[in-house]
Amino acid sequence: MPSPQTAKPLSGLRVAEFSGIGPAPFCAMMLADLGADVVRIARKDQELNRKDVLARGRRVVALDLRAPDDQRLALGLAARADVLIEGFRPGVMERLGLGPEDCLEKNPRLVYGRMTGWGQHGPLSAAAGHDINYIALSGALHAMGRPHEPPAPPLNLIGDFGGGGMLLAVGVLAALRQVEATGQGQVVDAAMTDGAALLSSFVFGLMSSGRWNNQRGNNLLDGAAPFYDTYACADGRYVAIGPIEPQFYAELRKHCGIEDPLFDRQHDQDAWPLQKLRLADIFRSRTRDEWTRLLEGTDACFAPVLDWEEAPRHPHNAARGTFVEVGGLTQPAPAPRFSRSALETPSAPVAAHASEILREWSTGHTGNP
Repeated sequence: MPSPQTAKPLSGLRVAEFSGIGPAPFCAMMLADLGADVVRIARKDQELNRKDVLARGRRVVALDLRAPDDQRLALGLAARADVLIEGFRPGVMERLGLGPEDCLEKNPRLVYGRMTGWGQHGPLSAAAGHDINYIALSGALHAMGRPHEPPAPPLNLIGDFGGGGMLLAVGVLAALRQVEATGQGQVVDAAMTDGAALLSSFVFGLMSSGRWNNQRGNNLLDGAAPFYDTYACADGRYVAIGPIEPQFYAELRKHCGIEDPLFDRQHDQDAWPLQKLRLADIFRSRTRDEWTRLLEGTDACFAPVLDWEEAPRHPHNAARGTFVEVGGLTQPAPAPRFSRSALETPSAPVAAHASEILREWSTGHTGNP
């Protein structure tokens, strides 16, 4: 076993992950990044994809969960795991004989993590859906986009990953803490509707205090404020500015040579439309990289808008190792950072046999690819 000074935070933790898409694999990836021994249980007809970033850092076993022998193998893994993660519709695992009652009977200390869009109960719990539906029901999608235009899908970062997979990871770790205190496992019901709503807590707080209104694109942080938006440059690329505080706003004006008294009215919403037009003209006067040379690293709250290929090459990201290469694929590095635990570059997923892992876990050992 690694020494306490070098061990990853979750070293020794055993996780059985039932293969799915999106948020549940993301949760499992985070746990694996932090040192857990995560074993993915995939379908027998599912080929091992070594380019699947969300599958990194774990061993993959292929089982037919409708076959009695493979069901017993899967139940055996659950009986020896600390955590089980699944992302099926409610009732699927129960029909396979792998539901919470089946698994907790074999392993009372098990943390049984369930990831769904609508949750394990409620009128919509049995319905199909995707990220865009869950954030729509939570109110979050309403706020995305420009005024007088349809709400714009913000990728699937809010529902699937922030309000889904990351919420499940927090729930699993909280439940593990309670296992230490009580010796009893439990079910973690992580729903993307709940998570997207939770991520909106700040906005609900602003609304309750009268500092946010219900109209899209008409608030401080949703693109209405000229000092918190993106602007096109001379080369068609973009920059992002966000100097909300007056001292940072003054820095932007100083570096950009903005002396027009119109900009003295920073928080006067009546002045915002014209301020935005003039800022658009200013930023169109230079290329994105010219603005970067002028403003990056100042207190003007500035950043160039980088694309997926540019972001890993940016000097700040390179200096911090924010991106790594795994099997020839550039991808985000494990995070967050720890003062006593080094998070190594993860490995690509590797194939394994369930029987071998059962023998290994029965002896109390763990292994990582």
